[in-house]
Order: sequence, then C-alpha cells, then structure tokens
Amino acid sequence: MSGAPITRRSLIAAGGAILTSGLLLPAKASGLAPTPSMRGGSNNYRPGAPFVDRIGGGGFWMTGTVRRAGDGAPLSGQRIQIWAHTTEGYERDPQSHGATLTDANGEFRLEMPQIVPAFGQPHGHLAYDSAEFETVFLRPVMASSNDKTLSAHFVLQPA
Repeated sequence: MSGAPITRRSLIAAGGAILTSGLLLPAKASGLAPTPSMRGGSNNYRPGAPFVDRIGGGGFWMTGTVRRAGDGAPLSGQRIQIWAHTTEGYERDPQSHGATLTDANGEFRLEMPQIVPAFGQPHGHLAYDSAEFETVFLRPVMASSNDKTLSAHFVLQPA
C-alpha cells in the first residue's frame, strides 16, 4: 500500500477515473437502435442502380455514415444508393440515381447536381439494400434549397 492518506478528494478522483474508463458504465454506442425506414423514402427506388463516381454534373454533396446497430461500429464496403429531384433530372429518371460504397470509417460521399424542391420540399433519397443487413430507405429534407450538402446516417440491423 502506498503511504498517501486516503482523503475525500482522492476517493472522488479515483471514482471519476473508474467511471470515465468505462469499467462501470456501458460504452456510449452500446444498444444503438437501428434506423427505421422513412415514409416516402423508397419512392422511385431503382433496384441495382449502378455504382458511379458522380451523378450528373455535380456541385452538390450527399454525405453520411453507416454504423452497426448495437455497438455502433462503422461499416465499410456498404452499398448506398442515392437519388433525388435535381437541376438535371427527376427522381424517377435513371440518370438521377447512383450508388457508392462506404470507406473504412463507414463514411460515404457522392457528388450530384443541386437538389431542388419536389412537392414543396428539397429532399434526397438514400437506400441501404444489400443482404447483410435489413433494408433501410431514408428521405432527409434540406433546411434550405440553397444548401450545397445533405447528410444522412444509417444504423443497420443485421438481417
């Protein structure tokens, strides 16, 4: 045993160190719930949309992350399909669709034409549609039709 006296301050400091180390508290990502599909998210979905480096002429960025439900681990190599009503086409047009893969950090990024309002709202569509996890469709709405980026985040439940 060390010769240092046990004081109220040393007990509080030791307790804080134990709590912040995670020995008594579960990890923050533990129990992370899966993302539910959004209403209208699958509108104009095209199964098997091709992988692309960019949709159309670009100028707008769709970004996001993909993590596993439960532990929140980033998922690399996951296929995300993206489509929207843009300055170059409608949601239903094949040239308005494209797919990309997540990187080692579970992040994706795809450039596309500027999203414009459809049915009064500027929004994008995204889908995770591979067999390893349950399918999820997202339909995030932009704060302003002047925004140059839109992010969407997936938490996937194993199938």
